Amino acid sequence: MPELPEVEDARRRAERALAGRRILEVATVPDPIVYEGVSPRRFAAALRHRRVERVGRKGKHLWLELDRRPWPLFHFGMTGSLQIYRDESERPRFWKVELLAEGGGRVAMPDARRFGRIRLRHDPATEAPLRDLGFDPLIALPAAEVLLRELARRTAPIKAVLLDQGLFAGVGNWIADEVLFQAGIRPHRPAHRLTPAEVSRLRARLRGIVRRAVAVDADSDRFPRGWLFHRRWGRDADARTGRGDKIVHATIGGRTTAWVPARQR
Repeated sequence: MPELPEVEDARRRAERALAGRRILEVATVPDPIVYEGVSPRRFAAALRHRRVERVGRKGKHLWLELDRRPWPLFHFGMTGSLQIYRDESERPRFWKVELLAEGGGRVAMPDARRFGRIRLRHDPATEAPLRDLGFDPLIALPAAEVLLRELARRTAPIKAVLLDQGLFAGVGNWIADEVLFQAGIRPHRPAHRLTPAEVSRLRARLRGIVRRAVAVDADSDRFPRGWLFHRRWGRDADARTGRGDKIVHATIGGRTTAWVPARQR
């Protein structure tokens, strides 16, 4: 599932391809699941001949700011993405919308499993679902004392709290596991029992991990080799870190969790 770094990479690529250019044509497919609250025909009409001013993002949501409202809002779900290309023959499988911009560039959103959403909003930041999101760790991470107060009100396991988009917008499963691994915090710990020092470590690692992942364009091959990311997948009973510590798996908050008992307390 795309998480904050993947969506930020998509935002940057879309801005390079579209910002300052007019949308000449919009191709859509009839999909009443992915298109939420708007028909594909109306969606296309709202975008056609509009100029893209910039591309915005909060958490896992991305939108185009046009020279006239409403604006399109995208969520990739589990398998959605943005594909950028020039020739119609390169149109990806399972595409839901394709934009043809001035200069010949094309931007499409494929979504094989149809968990993504395409919406129209007059002001995405103040309307659902964005208005219900918490802070974005890349652009609006609160101070440690503010985060401590927020966590003090949460009795759920810290892993589940990290996945709460109403508090941590854009944090998904692998980021949450990586943050807790690097901060040395056991994922089962109730959030309200974390000490101020632990919350400070958690905040620092969250910021550092997200920034590093974004800096390398969400290319996981360029993540530091010591990250848990490279060894956390598949519930492998023999999985170990690069230092030889055993990786164990559990289900917390309904999600598979990888953690290292020797490192996390």
